[in-house]
Amino acid sequence: MELKRVVVTGIGAVSPLGNTAEETWQRMLEGASGAAPITHFDAKDFKAQFACEVKDFDVTKYIDRKEARKMDLYCQYAVASASMAVEDSGLDMETLDKNRAGVVFGVGIGGMHTFEEEVSNYALTGEKLGPKFSPFFVPKMIADICSGHISIKYGLHGPNYVTSSACASSTNALADAFNLIRLGKAKVMVSGGAEAAIFPAGVGGFTAMHALSTRNDDPQHASRPFSASRDGFVMAEGSACLILEELEHAKARGAKIYAEMAGAGMSADAHHITASHPEGLGAKLVMENALEDAEMKPEDIDYINVHGTSTPVGDISEVKAIQAVFGEHAYKLNISSTKSMTGHLLGAAGALEAMVSVLAVKNDIIPPTINHEEEDKDPEIDYNLNFTFNKPQQRTVRAALSNTFGFGGHNACAIFKKYAE
Repeated sequence: MELKRVVVTGIGAVSPLGNTAEETWQRMLEGASGAAPITHFDAKDFKAQFACEVKDFDVTKYIDRKEARKMDLYCQYAVASASMAVEDSGLDMETLDKNRAGVVFGVGIGGMHTFEEEVSNYALTGEKLGPKFSPFFVPKMIADICSGHISIKYGLHGPNYVTSSACASSTNALADAFNLIRLGKAKVMVSGGAEAAIFPAGVGGFTAMHALSTRNDDPQHASRPFSASRDGFVMAEGSACLILEELEHAKARGAKIYAEMAGAGMSADAHHITASHPEGLGAKLVMENALEDAEMKPEDIDYINVHGTSTPVGDISEVKAIQAVFGEHAYKLNISSTKSMTGHLLGAAGALEAMVSVLAVKNDIIPPTINHEEEDKDPEIDYNLNFTFNKPQQRTVRAALSNTFGFGGHNACAIFKKYAE
């Protein structure tokens, strides 16, 4: 069976750096940080009092207010990013074969805010008034509902589901969407990720396990991947979406093509429920699997958008994995962690970073890893590697690889390359 070629024809994003893909990308190239004190709730008693929140988001640009009230915030972000991606793609919904178009989104946590709110209300009033849950509690909370809302909005009858593998969720979603098209099961897939967990349970839970940075006096410099003083990730929220399309379908309608999706890989650390393997064995395997799937050699990659969360163990293990896979070519790569600017979008991270990788390929420019200071070097990290510290760098980007790793040892990787006939 001949596999179909898959291209990216639309992008959309709601992120801590901007409420569109274009604004997010431009602010990345400026080296901006999305970190600030938390506004979603009063965090003064929490060890981590800041995050990378979405700012000035207006959901009514994409759905009416009545419908929005039936959605958790993570779902609102998903519908918004998908709406922008569909518009950007130029797909004609009147002529599209909707039986051959579907939605796969990645969500790590889902409607945490809705769950927290409903259970808290019950705890406060249940004893006196009895259980008074909203009829929208379950359909707002469940992680799969965002793909349902997107399919309903556009009438898409193809494959429709959510993948959940912690912080690898949306890269897994993209891999599934890619394979559905490649195998001829769909012509068009709306695929991405969404997350909104910057609420007491989310921030409190991650803080309790010592995962978050507590640099409360300097939030904008808290996410500092590959620096010795890194002390944890900065929690973030938002959504990103890519329109993946069978090449011949895209060509037939004269679509603009950002890049070609060349391959995807998956693996497991099989090591620890939260910590990555110290030698990066699962990370090494997932990159090797992605390269094999794409029928590419390590020398074909010019840029790696790393998982790079700014955690003490994770950053080191990922560097070891890159050196093991790429050998001498590792020193010719550009590497950057855009989480230094966006924070960590959890289940949505892979989709946003895939979008960044696509734009790096299209525009031949690498966004930076910000917040590194020359004297702040970790003796366990090889700084002969090009981490693209603090400033973007122009270079030809033939292909980019995007890594995402999640609690539970889940690893997923996607490769995008320049489209050529």
